[in-house]
Amino acid sequence: MGFSFQKHYTREEAKALLPQIREWLKQLNHLRQNLAQKDKRIGGRLEQGEDLGGELINEYIKVVCGLRRILREFAEREIQLKDLERGLIDFPAIIGGKEVFLCWEQDEDDIEFWHDLDTGYAGRERL
Repeated sequence: MGFSFQKHYTREEAKALLPQIREWLKQLNHLRQNLAQKDKRIGGRLEQGEDLGGELINEYIKVVCGLRRILREFAEREIQLKDLERGLIDFPAIIGGKEVFLCWEQDEDDIEFWHDLDTGYAGRERL
């Protein structure tokens, strides 16, 4: 039986990425708030029947591209972003020959939990 993921992280490898992941999460949250503001502005102008274009749309596209760029960083590393608001991250790992996720939340200092691929956060167990 094959594994679902090509990349598997040791606890040390995952922990070494935490400073970068914290920065990506901060950027994603900032971009998401920025996008929500632009959505509101665009929506209001559309309701007024304005023809949109120009700077606002250019800014909107830049924000979307920024979000996609950071999300691609996670995807390329096969790191799972489960909940952006909570900063909930899963790293594919092998424990006892079994494929699992190392589970981390942004307010945690270290990676201390794991869970089966199908149990999610509710199935977290201490390493």
